[in-house]
Amino acid sequence: MAGPLSDIRVLETGTLLAGPFAGQLLGDFGAEVIKLEDPGKGDPMREWGREKPHGQSLWWPVVARNKKSVTCNLRTPAGQDLVRRLVAESDVLVENFRPGTLERWGLGYPELSAINPRLVLVRVTGYGQTGPYAPRAGFGSIGEAMGGIRHVTGEPDRPSSRVGVSLGDALAGTMAAYGAVMAVHARERTGRGQVVDSAIYEAVLTYMESLLPEWVVAGYQRERTGAILPNVAPSNAYPTADGVDILIAGNRDTVFARLCEVMGRPSLATDPRYATHGARGANQEELDELIGAWTATLPADETLALLHAAGVPAGKIYRPADMLADPHFAARQSIVDVPHPDFGKLPMQAPAPRLSDTPGEIRWAGPALGEHNAEVYGGLLGLTGDDLDKLRVDGVV
Repeated sequence: MAGPLSDIRVLETGTLLAGPFAGQLLGDFGAEVIKLEDPGKGDPMREWGREKPHGQSLWWPVVARNKKSVTCNLRTPAGQDLVRRLVAESDVLVENFRPGTLERWGLGYPELSAINPRLVLVRVTGYGQTGPYAPRAGFGSIGEAMGGIRHVTGEPDRPSSRVGVSLGDALAGTMAAYGAVMAVHARERTGRGQVVDSAIYEAVLTYMESLLPEWVVAGYQRERTGAILPNVAPSNAYPTADGVDILIAGNRDTVFARLCEVMGRPSLATDPRYATHGARGANQEELDELIGAWTATLPADETLALLHAAGVPAGKIYRPADMLADPHFAARQSIVDVPHPDFGKLPMQAPAPRLSDTPGEIRWAGPALGEHNAEVYGGLLGLTGDDLDKLRVDGVV
């Protein structure tokens, strides 16, 4: 079954992660994503990742899945002309260069929209297209710091930490894909495309909950709190008899009452120190000690079985092996095996969210550099083999 975006053609000119992640999300749901890469080494993501069996990145097959790779030297007039010709046949262009780069190449939105008025230009940068910081180089880690997530991540007695994935880039890429779909939808009413401006720091800021009004109205500045959220209790990691930490989230009144029953301490639910959300928050530390003392007497699996039977949210802290062995992951096909010419079956996360009638699909893993040159340049633009040979000799593709 065709995906919901199967009638959309996307050009992706960005490198590394934020723009390409937007392309990944669009491609997962059927968009034809044509990725333009430098003829030399291609996207640096082809080289990124801690482990590289066969000398290849294990990150690239994921972030470039469902994409068609064509080579194009955007710094040459001939390469820029190829972009213009592709724009005439496309719906969306995703880029994550510094502001002004496309304009220097004669590929600014006024020029591109003159070729294709329905084009949606998605621009992903550290600081956005406007403002005094727009010209600065901006990576995801800097956007995470500026957007607020770094200050509140980690233990209170240590310097700020980072999440173990490229969170800022992923959030900006998600917002970029979201903006692209909204702009394509709006185009159906207006007949015209528009510019989607996704800044990494703003994408992070969007997820910062009530951080700003807490400071302005209440004079409260959120700080690093480790595994807990202040005044939200109980919600923490607790030890078990076999050395496995488990998470328990029993901060709602009714859920806390069920937790108390499982613990064999039903009176705690009516104890004035713990009976309300506010009281539990005020006595968070001692409440965590009570719960931890109980969980430490039982193995993790037994503790979780009791909690699940009582309707108390709880779970282990998963690593890859846990995900691959979990029957729920398997039943929902949350992890899928994708064929790869060198790795065989390559496991990766399935598209999300799930659509009942037009679900996402991984049609192929990240392609070889220039794998689709003939298909795109020949089939879509009508270039001949001689044309492509000349462009190749000239260093354009």
